[in-house]
Amino acid sequence: MIPVITEDHSTLTFAEIFQDVNNWRKQMIHYMKEENPEVNSAIIEAAQQTSLDPKAIALGAYMVYSMLEKATAEQDNLLNSLNS
Repeated sequence: MIPVITEDHSTLTFAEIFQDVNNWRKQMIHYMKEENPEVNSAIIEAAQQTSLDPKAIALGAYMVYSMLEKATAEQDNLLNSLNS
């Protein structure tokens, strides 16, 4: 099940992104190549198959992935603390 993304998750992610959007996107490309290459390939493929700006498509997808990671980590920490 996909975890709930809270306002805190999006606020943290936006703060990271908007320090330097282009650099953050490039870092995410490299991170995703190692972390989840199948998802990275799907993001790049989707970005190339639209008439929209591919960098903007990729940025949005990487942003959502980052928020999901934060939400998943928080959920896992909560479950671990409840089970301890």
